[in-house]
Amino acid sequence: MTMKSIARAARNRRVLAVAGVLAVLATSACSQSGNSSGSTSGAAAGGSGKAKIFVIGGKSDDPFWSKVKRGVDDAAKVVQAQGGSVTFLGPQNYDNLGPDAAKLIDSTLSQGATAVIAPDWVPDAEDSALKHVTGQKVPLFIYNAGGLPAADKVGAVNYVGSEEYTAGKAGGTYLGQHGAKHSLCVNTLPGSTNTEDRCRGIDDGIKANGGSSTELPLPSSQFGNQTAVAQAIKAALLKDSSIDSVVTISTSDAGSAVSAVQQANLTGKVKPATFDMDTATLNNIKNGTTLFAIDQQPYMQGYLSVSMANSYVAYGLNLPQRPILTGPAIIDSQNVDQALSGEQAGVR
Repeated sequence: MTMKSIARAARNRRVLAVAGVLAVLATSACSQSGNSSGSTSGAAAGGSGKAKIFVIGGKSDDPFWSKVKRGVDDAAKVVQAQGGSVTFLGPQNYDNLGPDAAKLIDSTLSQGATAVIAPDWVPDAEDSALKHVTGQKVPLFIYNAGGLPAADKVGAVNYVGSEEYTAGKAGGTYLGQHGAKHSLCVNTLPGSTNTEDRCRGIDDGIKANGGSSTELPLPSSQFGNQTAVAQAIKAALLKDSSIDSVVTISTSDAGSAVSAVQQANLTGKVKPATFDMDTATLNNIKNGTTLFAIDQQPYMQGYLSVSMANSYVAYGLNLPQRPILTGPAIIDSQNVDQALSGEQAGVR
């Protein structure tokens, strides 16, 4: 199959899966089906009444996490209508991501959480705190980062999100099938499991299609710093003329890649691409200055995680599907207009 066919099929499967999830979550009369495999976090499923849900996420001004929070907030309306509450907690910056996330996770227990939702960004730093949650018989849901293996390792009920390695491999495959020979994966959050998996997937995907990739790790303090990241990418491009594509780990750095290519006078020769998307990225795809974006549907990650946690705590509802995948999908010139419509609505 071509990459477009693969992406189309993946989107169709995802739509069907999401529809199924929403149908189950909306039907409170259904009986508890339980997990088909893995852990149930050590907490007895549901029937305990009002939920007090805590969600650990990224910075409030991070464009990606604003979409996750939009999903969290929309799902929270149902929780609040039932007398429960949802609290979103995020770090001030990403300089000390794992330890800061662990502190936020620990703080949820002292605040009386009846369910916790968190990414497993840096397992070495977070797993102890995550296991503390499940050890206290509080239902835990992993989302966004870590995948099902991380969820099972810490005793979580389920994982909601994209599988980062799979997403990276899809991007690398797309690059290779569209003529790229040497890609640069720019990682401004080195050491984070999800970003490392993304670059590893890019590498394996392009290698399987006759190309190669190099990872460019940059200090996490430069995440979203357009000038610093652009200069680092520009230097790498000028140093190695074989690089013909640049992939950034998020839209916070996507504009830096476009700027770096322009500054190096390599427009047309080097194609930028990125994980995640925003209006600027989608417009760049439309005008041809960015090749593609890899969408993991952050809105659905927030919405489904909160809906599942609430259903589990309040009614004892659970799903047999593990994990619940929200991506990946390749957004390129063929489907960018549809993605722009979702972006303008604030959910993509």
